[in-house]
Amino acid sequence: MVISLIGYMGSGKSHISKILSDKINFRLIDLDKEISRRNKLTIPEIFEKKGEIHFRKLEREALEEILASEENTVLSLGGGTPVYYNNMEIINHGSKSIFLKASVGTLYERISKQKEKRPLIANISDENLPEFIAKHLFERNAFYSKAQFSVNTDARDPEDIVKEIIEKLYL
Repeated sequence: MVISLIGYMGSGKSHISKILSDKINFRLIDLDKEISRRNKLTIPEIFEKKGEIHFRKLEREALEEILASEENTVLSLGGGTPVYYNNMEIINHGSKSIFLKASVGTLYERISKQKEKRPLIANISDENLPEFIAKHLFERNAFYSKAQFSVNTDARDPEDIVKEIIEKLYL
C-alpha cells in the first residue's frame, strides 16, 4: 500500500509523513528529496537551471515509479504535484490519498520563515505572501479536494493528526 500525503507547502506533509511512516513501519519517500537525489541537484537548482516544466516531468516520472512499486510506502508529495498532468488521478489510482488542509494564516506562519528553500515564494515579500498563498490555495483546492481523505492540520498536535490518518485508513 502507498499512502500519499498532499497539500500546500507548509501543510505538514514532510513532518507528518515521518511520524506516520515510523508508526506504521512503512518506508518513507519525500518526492522532492527523491527527485533531488536522482538528479544530484536541489529543487531550487533544478528550477533555476532547467525550469519548472523540466522539474514537473522529473516529478511525474518519479511519481509513476513509486506508485507502481509493491512496497508499503508513505509518500510525501510536493505542493504542486497534484496540479500537473493527470497526477491526481494516478495518485488516487495508485495510493490512498490524504489532503492535509491548513488555513492561509497557518501556512503563512509556517513557510514565511523558509522562503529561501521554496522556489515559488523566494522572491515574494512577506507583505504579499498571504495573498499569494490564498490565490494559490484557491487554484489548487480543486485538485487537493479530489483526495480520498482530508485532515485539518491547523493548531493540532502532529501525533493527533497521524492518529486520525490511521483511523481513516483503518490501519
